[in-house]
Amino acid sequence: MPEPADWDEDGRDWPNRSASRFVDAAGLRWHVQTAGTGPVILLLHGTGASTHSWRGLLPLLAQDFTVVAPDLPGHGFTEAPPLSRLSLPGMAAALAGLLHALAVEPVLAVGHSAGAAIMLRMTLDGMITPKGLVSLNGALLPLQGVPGHLFSPIAKLLARTSLVPRLFAWRARDPALVRRLLHDTGSSIEPAGVELYGRLIQRSGHIAAALGMMANWQLEGLAADLPELAPPLLLVAGGRDRMIPSTHALRVRRQLPGAKVLVLPEHGHLAHEQAPAEIAAIVRGFAEEVGVLAPAPAQTP
Repeated sequence: MPEPADWDEDGRDWPNRSASRFVDAAGLRWHVQTAGTGPVILLLHGTGASTHSWRGLLPLLAQDFTVVAPDLPGHGFTEAPPLSRLSLPGMAAALAGLLHALAVEPVLAVGHSAGAAIMLRMTLDGMITPKGLVSLNGALLPLQGVPGHLFSPIAKLLARTSLVPRLFAWRARDPALVRRLLHDTGSSIEPAGVELYGRLIQRSGHIAAALGMMANWQLEGLAADLPELAPPLLLVAGGRDRMIPSTHALRVRRQLPGAKVLVLPEHGHLAHEQAPAEIAAIVRGFAEEVGVLAPAPAQTP
């Protein structure tokens, strides 16, 4: 059986630990971090990550917002559902159940990578009604060509056995492997962040959930529904992202002409971890633009 992350051991010095709580909702026990006051902003991390990926951004956003940041099902310290519920609609529905249990209604949502797809699915299905959406290197469209045809079947094959997560978790004891995986995202993050990823991927339960997401991930329906998206969408893309190229955001804008694209030339897939202050400023500016926050007072010379 896959081994989940342990809060007492792996979470002993977890970033923003004082903001953490555990909540029962939608048949799962969730780890969620809440901080700050003001309009509610929802943060959804991507596949294979957890709340630790918001370690620098969450305290900055908490200066203006009530921040709600959960670990996705099976990730970090949130309980894993059955494999079939690790689909895009399944995770969207589970998160809607969590927000209901927390009695919060986000007016702004920020999603990274696959988290952006979940955020858009929830919005399109009326599970959340935000005034604006920010996609950080969002994985919003199906893979093109041969990789798109091979990716899901291979992931399904790997997800059916517990041997692969256990083997990967064992290999992750080598710090060089963790550094290489993160380097391949096109991002360079601080050693403490690398160590946190290392803790998680040494837990086979975390790896199993990531594989389960990839096995069940179908984006064709989301892509077809994009023109129906009502709230303003800001697509932030890293110019050095090796996982989701910035051209991906331009493809989304072709389907949703009202969306805005902002390319950060010097950042990779983990831009929000590389430059949290820069991303916080972008989110604040967008929040002002869509009327969630009042404009900052003009600076006097």
